Amino acid sequence: MAEAVVSIVIEGIKPLGDLIVREAKLLSGVGYQVELAQVELHLMSAFLKDADSRTGDDEVVRIWVKLIRDVAYDLEDVIESFALKVASRRRGGTMKIALKRFACVFNEGIDRHKIGSEIEDIMTTLSHLRSSLQSYNIRQSDPPQRVASFKFQKQRDLRRTYAHEIESHLVGLEESTDILVKELVREGKRHRVVSIWGMGGSGKTTLAKQVHLQNEVKRHFDGFAWVCISQQCIGRDVLEDILVKLTSPPEERRKQIAKMEKDEIAKTLCGIQTEKRCLVILDDIWTHEAWHSLKPGFPVNEETESRILLTTRKKEVALLASRNDFLHQPRPLDEKQSWELFQKIAISGSDSTICAKKTELGKKMLVHCSGLPLAIRMLAGLLSRRETDDEWETVLRNVNVYIMRGTNVLDRQNTGQDYGVLSVLALSYDDLPSHLKLCFLYLAQYPEDHEIPVKRLTQLWIAEGFITSTSEIQGSVEIMEDVSYGCLTELVERSMVQVVNYGLSGKVKTCRLHDLMQDLCLQKAKEENFLGVGNFSVGPVSNATLIGKVRRLALHLDENVKYEFSGKDGRDGHIRSLLYFAPKYFNRKWNKRIIRSIFNDFKLLRVLKFENIDREFELPKTIGNLVHLRFLSLKDSAFRALPSSVSNLVLLQTLDLRGCLLSYCFFWMTKIRYVFSNMEQLRHLYLPSQHSVSGKKLSFARLRNLQTLLNVSIEKCDLNDLVQLTNLKKLGIIASQPSHLKRLKNVLILRSITYEHLRSLTLTVYRGCDDLRRDIVLRCPHLYKLQLNGKITALPEELLGYPNLTKIKLRGTRLKGDQIEILEKLPNLRVLYLDVFSFESETMVFSQGGFPHLEFLTLHYLRDLKEWRVEKEAMPSLQRLRIKYCKELLAVPDGLQDITTLKELTIDRMPSRFCSRFGEGGEDFYKIKHVPSLIITNILHLDEEPEMEEAAGASRVVVTGPVSDSHQELTVDASPPAPPDEETEDIPS
Repeated sequence: MAEAVVSIVIEGIKPLGDLIVREAKLLSGVGYQVELAQVELHLMSAFLKDADSRTGDDEVVRIWVKLIRDVAYDLEDVIESFALKVASRRRGGTMKIALKRFACVFNEGIDRHKIGSEIEDIMTTLSHLRSSLQSYNIRQSDPPQRVASFKFQKQRDLRRTYAHEIESHLVGLEESTDILVKELVREGKRHRVVSIWGMGGSGKTTLAKQVHLQNEVKRHFDGFAWVCISQQCIGRDVLEDILVKLTSPPEERRKQIAKMEKDEIAKTLCGIQTEKRCLVILDDIWTHEAWHSLKPGFPVNEETESRILLTTRKKEVALLASRNDFLHQPRPLDEKQSWELFQKIAISGSDSTICAKKTELGKKMLVHCSGLPLAIRMLAGLLSRRETDDEWETVLRNVNVYIMRGTNVLDRQNTGQDYGVLSVLALSYDDLPSHLKLCFLYLAQYPEDHEIPVKRLTQLWIAEGFITSTSEIQGSVEIMEDVSYGCLTELVERSMVQVVNYGLSGKVKTCRLHDLMQDLCLQKAKEENFLGVGNFSVGPVSNATLIGKVRRLALHLDENVKYEFSGKDGRDGHIRSLLYFAPKYFNRKWNKRIIRSIFNDFKLLRVLKFENIDREFELPKTIGNLVHLRFLSLKDSAFRALPSSVSNLVLLQTLDLRGCLLSYCFFWMTKIRYVFSNMEQLRHLYLPSQHSVSGKKLSFARLRNLQTLLNVSIEKCDLNDLVQLTNLKKLGIIASQPSHLKRLKNVLILRSITYEHLRSLTLTVYRGCDDLRRDIVLRCPHLYKLQLNGKITALPEELLGYPNLTKIKLRGTRLKGDQIEILEKLPNLRVLYLDVFSFESETMVFSQGGFPHLEFLTLHYLRDLKEWRVEKEAMPSLQRLRIKYCKELLAVPDGLQDITTLKELTIDRMPSRFCSRFGEGGEDFYKIKHVPSLIITNILHLDEEPEMEEAAGASRVVVTGPVSDSHQELTVDASPPAPPDEETEDIPS
């Protein structure tokens, strides 16, 4: 970890050091000191890989690594602060303009001599630390052949698996076993690799053993070999082991094999697998290098009926070995299966059953296992030796510790090792490259079971400095967002992060951590002093609560607990990231002193996330002192205005100002000022949906890196600047009236501007009927997502020539029914929102064969709609349908009964007379009885049907559904899961 920290510090200070060196004549040797510091860090980084690998074995080394990490951060803080001061001296430079009022940041007494003295002190510390390397036997990183540590060797021995070891108490493997057996015995002369992949403890090895033991498998194959690979794979030795197991040679032949070269062993092994049907099980293979070292021993390109069954934690290894033949990922055990496995082990060897009290305690503890078989076995095995209710209650109070760290306290004290689930999951963490360790540990900030938006996460990683651009390497054009997303996908493929939702492009949209993986993440983050978490839901949090010099701090707020955290005492002046997690519509009153502290006392902040604060507050002018900020988000927070001092924040990369709309103030307008012109690093700018601009119009001329610009008002910005932002990928434009849009169209045509990179476009016109949007859309030929807000006469027919267009949202467009004909002919439309007032027609017809690829459809507040007809073969791919507050609609169409792909139907805020049609025996039951999930929520009764605004706040939840066996899922007392979110849908880049 320290290796990763030092690497990002070196990368971070390089451009700053270059700036200082260029100004060296003015700075009397400071530039030279910075160069020396960079050299010292480079020298240190060569030893840190070895030191990092030993932090689990040696407390002294762990302390040494921590000191190195802190000194590296201190050096970066000093150099960056000084670099900003240097930049402010430039004549006519943008940095000078931005930083001219930084007297409040740097005391008058700070000059180059003091800065030089600070760097010199840090250099002295670094030098002392490096000179102590020999004392701690820390060496430069050795080649891969280096002998494994005692800890690793013992870990490998503990995890070695054997085919003859038969696991008892198997639950939930029947379906997976049948699938895998079928794949392995499938007829065919092509060599096949069947892969099982998933997170540690998910039951991969257990499943492989079950498959290996099946009679059908034993009858089908002539020879078997089970080998455990683990993290250190010596290809020749593994191939020798396989050869011996497939041939069972006499002692003399074994001696001959032991003397054979790898090539000879591989050739012999291939011959045997070609002649006979052999099944080789490679258990726990970690890397593609390991697979490549073994591959010569298998006839992968020859005609053979031999097979390989492989288990791995990494999807990339499974894909590489299987060549997309067959991949299988074991599912977590469901609640019923978890309890079945738990009971079998907890009462093993006894004829008794678990009493009612223990049943209650056991089910509470099982929640912490999250369906992970290893965790369930660990917990149940422990409880099988505990006989009384009091003993079970003791385990419940410390259940996470028992599950994660094991139960043998004496062994842990003697060896410093964990033998619980933690030891298994930690192998995946230890295997991460240094930069991915940073990315993984950063996930410790999120609350339990939090659904993490991937786009926002990648922005945060970039702001933290974990991601650097590769555009200068070998002519690559890869941008930081692509690199950052690649890190996320690698964590997913290593089974360390779980995917929750995919976007329309096939990219991961939201993700989460498995509960036990989150426990590992929190523990490692704490051990590395990487990130602190203050959870107000379990009580007040103060500065004293946090131990050590925490650089990143996540605060989980609670509506019922007073917030009293500040950096006033200076103890937390080193904090670089401050991340607030508040419940939605967090309305607790904030002390003005606390608000001032947040935006004044943490002067080294690079990341500030202050979201979901639903109580009106004033942003202090001192926010302009946070000159190191790369990321600032005030999303869904009720700030009144943006101070002019924000113009000082010239290092910002992401700025999210999408404040909330207060329920008691319908005409809420956030005041924005001319502050963006010098933010040359800005990549993502989200303006408030309703804002006013005081003073000069907004200027974006220098924002050449901008990729996202949302809620920009045409009349409040310089149009010449706007049309020059041709690298934008996501753009949201607002026009108060059609004439403003006409001006934009004219400038685009005059300059022959085309937005070649734009993937998402939102056009909003508040007043008047406007067809000018067609001309704007035609300037964006590669759209994936289009949203039109405001009245239009007709949809552009040219949309039929947009092959990438997969998502459309219409709101307030007031189109006639015949315009459906254009939408239903779009070749690749997958998501369609017909939102409030989008259509004004009593009848809507989806024609035969229309909407061939539509998967998600929402009809919301189509006020005039009475009849909806779906003709034969329309929407053949529809999966989810939501009908919301279309109160004149009489029935769902007959054509729904022919849509066999429909998995979910949600009826929301519809009259009771409409909802009653879906119960068994109701008029519409036959149309929807095949749908697995029917959700009816917020039923409106005839005597209390509110207006639309009131309906939106309805809280009554009623769910009914057909009682036929075909309905597999009913949702009770819950809001329906929405189709891909219209506001956050990730668009491919």
